[in-house]
Amino acid sequence: MPIHEKSLIRPENLVTHEQLTLEGVDVSGHWSTFIRSRVITDYNEAMEEEIAALPGGEYIHRCWQCGSCTNSCTVNAVNPDFNPRYWIYLIRMGLEEELLRDKDIVWQCVSCNKCTYACPRDVNPEGVMKATAHWLELKGHTAKKPSMEFDEVFSEQVFATGKIEEGRVLRQFFARTGQSLFQDWLVALVRGLAIRRPIGLLARLAIASIFRPRTRGWSRARAAINEYLGEQETAQRRALGLEQRGSER
Repeated sequence: MPIHEKSLIRPENLVTHEQLTLEGVDVSGHWSTFIRSRVITDYNEAMEEEIAALPGGEYIHRCWQCGSCTNSCTVNAVNPDFNPRYWIYLIRMGLEEELLRDKDIVWQCVSCNKCTYACPRDVNPEGVMKATAHWLELKGHTAKKPSMEFDEVFSEQVFATGKIEEGRVLRQFFARTGQSLFQDWLVALVRGLAIRRPIGLLARLAIASIFRPRTRGWSRARAAINEYLGEQETAQRRALGLEQRGSER
C-alpha cells in the first residue's frame, strides 16, 4: 500500500540553516533544508482491527488509497487538514501517534456521504470516520464530541420509542452539550412556522413532546435491540482491549 504523503514530514523534523556555506557555495535558507532522521517504534499493529471492530469500520481493509474520499469531501474543501485518505492510511499502517495529532478534527465529518458514493471499493469512508471518532473516545484520547452526542440522543430515542420526535431530540442534544435552547436559527424557524400557522403540525409536535408516542408493540422490539446493543458493546470493548479496564472500575 505505497503512499507518498507530505503530511508525514512534520515541521519539527525539518532543519534549515539561515547562514550556511559549503565549499564556498552559499546554501543558506531553503537550499540547506534537510529532513531529520526518524525511527518509529510505537506501532499499534492492532489498530486496523480495532477500528474494523467498530460500526462503520468493517471494510477499511478494502482501501487502495485512490484518494476519491478526500477529493469529494465536503469538509476537506473548507479545511484541507481534514483528510480521510491520509487517516485511513495511518490506521492501516498502525501509526497511532500520527493519527492522534489530528484527533481534534477527525470528528468533524458531517456525514454527507459524498466519500462513500465516490469510493470505488465500498470502503464506506464516512463510516470509518465515525468509527475512528468513536475509537478515539473509547481509548480516552478525546472527550465525547457534539456529533457523537447527537448520534446517541437520536439513537436512544429510536430504541426507546420506535419513533423520532425532532423537538425532543434537539432539546436533549442541547442539554447534553450545554447549549442554549434559544439558538438563532431555531428561533427563526419557530417564527417562520408561527407566521405560516400550520396549526395541525404545531399541535402534533406539542402532543408528541408531552406524551412521547411509541410504536405499537414496541416493548418486545426494544428488549431485543437492547440485548443486541449490549452484546455489540461487549464485543467492541473486548476488541479494543477495554474489557478488563471496564471490570476494574
